[in-house]
Amino acid sequence: MPVKQTNPHAEMVLVCNGDRRYGGETMFEENVLVSVLAGELKVVQADRTRYCEAGTTVLLPRKQPATLLKYPKDGVAYQAVVLKLPTALVRAYYAANTPAPAPPASSGLLLFPKSSLLQSLFASLLPYLELEYRLPEKLLQVKVAEVMEILRSLNPQCDAVLADFTEPGKTNLVEFMEANYMFNISLAKFSYLTGRSLTTFKRDFKKAFQLSPQRWLTQKRLALAHYQLAEKKRKPVELYLEVGFENLAHFSYAFKKQFGYPPTALAEHTAD
Repeated sequence: MPVKQTNPHAEMVLVCNGDRRYGGETMFEENVLVSVLAGELKVVQADRTRYCEAGTTVLLPRKQPATLLKYPKDGVAYQAVVLKLPTALVRAYYAANTPAPAPPASSGLLLFPKSSLLQSLFASLLPYLELEYRLPEKLLQVKVAEVMEILRSLNPQCDAVLADFTEPGKTNLVEFMEANYMFNISLAKFSYLTGRSLTTFKRDFKKAFQLSPQRWLTQKRLALAHYQLAEKKRKPVELYLEVGFENLAHFSYAFKKQFGYPPTALAEHTAD
């Protein structure tokens, strides 16, 4: 079973463990650094999918939806240390340190291979899980500055991610939804990411698609699942999270309601 270990006195650090495949959609309010200690992390974004093996560290950008899937590998349970980078402290760091001139990363997500600097950094964070008092603000600032210096020394391009404090502006609703429908985030978050209020989002959505957002999302996700099952020969348990469903039972029910047969029947048929 997946387990998350954290400490209310040091909420910027947590450890994730799991002996089976698990995951879900998320959109972080702050940049997040994940060091995979064992197992494998699969990060599904709108335009690409990345696999992060043990020893890899990944920088996940704020305000970008993604599906994170954690797997055990070679009989070893998934384990990772997660570090949240408070936006206010990152902003303060760049007020004193000029970002390197670099083009924005195409996806925002950055991978860092195994590094003694990163290994030492995450090892130093683990004792924070045992704190019995809130981490002093000054020490927190020092730790964030240390993280920033390490990341920038390993890849100056990270400035394009970390120093981006812009908020989502109004985007083309149709283009955005066609690229991001598989992420099971709330309508409130979809509206925010398209630069609209929830009321305006629903109004514009109905005008563009002639369907309610929830109905359209369900249909699109089920169509993607059908394609993955029929053409890619995948199993229902392998894909339900990636196509935007919270659990296998809900996915199977919705699939049968839409197509008249359960997803397992299609999987069995394509396997023949």
